[in-house]
Amino acid sequence: MSAPADPRTTETVDLLDPGLLADPFGGYARMREEAPLVRALFPGAASPVWLVTRYDDVKRMLSDQRFVNDPANVPGMDVGDIRRQIIRARGIPPEYAKYILGSVLDADGADHMRLRRLVSRAFTARRVAGLRPRVAEITESLLDGLPAAAEDGVVDLLERFTYPLPITVICELVGIPEEDRPRWRSWGRALVSTEPGAMAEPLREMVAHIGELIVRRRAEPEDDLLTGLIRAHDEDGDRLSDVEMVTMVLTIVLAGHETTAHLIGNGVAALLTHPGQLALLRDDPELMPRAVHELMRRYGPVQMTRMRYATEDLTIGGMPVRRGEAVTAVLVSADHDPREFPDPDRLDITREPDGRRENHVGFGHGLHYCLGAALARQEAEVALGALLRRFPDLALAVDPADLERQPLPGAWRLARLPVRL
Repeated sequence: MSAPADPRTTETVDLLDPGLLADPFGGYARMREEAPLVRALFPGAASPVWLVTRYDDVKRMLSDQRFVNDPANVPGMDVGDIRRQIIRARGIPPEYAKYILGSVLDADGADHMRLRRLVSRAFTARRVAGLRPRVAEITESLLDGLPAAAEDGVVDLLERFTYPLPITVICELVGIPEEDRPRWRSWGRALVSTEPGAMAEPLREMVAHIGELIVRRRAEPEDDLLTGLIRAHDEDGDRLSDVEMVTMVLTIVLAGHETTAHLIGNGVAALLTHPGQLALLRDDPELMPRAVHELMRRYGPVQMTRMRYATEDLTIGGMPVRRGEAVTAVLVSADHDPREFPDPDRLDITREPDGRRENHVGFGHGLHYCLGAALARQEAEVALGALLRRFPDLALAVDPADLERQPLPGAWRLARLPVRL
C-alpha cells in the first residue's frame, strides 16, 4: 500500500504481510539495515506509523519525554488517534474504548506516575522475591498433573503449564477468585483474536466481572491488590477514578499472564531446538537467570511497543519526525541489532554478564519499562528450572517447522506447544 508522498520514504510496510509474520527476525533485520525509520500501517489504521528499528534509537526514543502515549497531549494540534482507529476496526463499542485506552500503559506525565505508584509496591524486588516459594509451589503442582493430562505421552504445554502458572500467580496477587480464572484465560484468548468484533463481548464481560469483584471485595476486604485499589479510590477519588480502577485490574491481569505464558512457551521451544544450550543449562542451573534474559532477547513475545506521538519536530537516527506523527519502537529489531549484539541470531545463554541487569529491551525501557518484569523473569526461571529437572527426556512432539504460531503483528506467540514428556 502506498503512503502519501513524503521525501523520507516511498514505501509503507504492511504488518500483516505473511512473510513478515512468518519471519519477523529476518524481515525487520532487512528494514533496520535499510533505514533507522520505516513507515508502516497497522491493521485498521488510516494513518501510517514510523517504526524505530535500531537499538540506540529505540532506547533514546523510549526515554525521550518529547514523545507521549496519548495524542491529546500533543500541544497545538488535533492529532488523529490511530489507537482509536484500530480498536474501532476491531469492533469495540465506543463506550468501552476507555477501558483499552485509559490504562497506566497509555498515560503520560503526572497521570502515569500517579497510576504507577498505586500498584508499584506489589511488584518491588522484595515483594516479588517473597512470592517465589508460592510460584514454585504452583509450578510443582502443575507439573504433577502433566503425565495424567498427556495423550500417548504428548501434552500441550501452553494449555497445561505455561498459561495456568502465570494466570494463577497474577490472579492471586490481584484477588481474582480461583473459580473465575478459566474465564480470564478465555477472555485473554479472545482479546488477541484478529477477527473483527471478537473483542467486544469479552470486554463487556470483563468490565462487568471486575465491577462485581469490586463490590464483593469492598464488603469483604483481603490482603490483595484489588483491596488496595479500592481503599485508594474510597479514601481519595482524585487518586483513582471508577474507570481507572476497572482498567487497572483489566490491564494487570491480562498483561500479567499473557506475556509471561509466551515467554515461558517460547523459551521451552527454543531450548528444545538448541540442544547445546539446553545441555549447558542442565549442567549448570545457575545460568538460569542469564538464560531467561537471553530467551527474552532472542524470542521475546512482545515485538513492538505501544505507539507514541512526537510533541515537537525532532529527529531519530538523523531522520526527521514531525510534531504529531506516531512512532513505535520495534523491540525485536533492536534486540537483534548487530551494532549491540554480536551474532544476534545465535542463542547464547551466557551472553548476559550476569542475571541482575539486562542489555536487551524485551521488557521495554524508560518510564514505561514493564512494571511486572521482575515477576515475569522469576516465573520463567522457576518454571523452566522445574520443568527441565522433572522431565529430563522432554522433547518436542512435532517438527520445529510445524509449530503453529498466532499470526499477530508485533508478537511472537505459539498457538500450542505439543511436547513428549
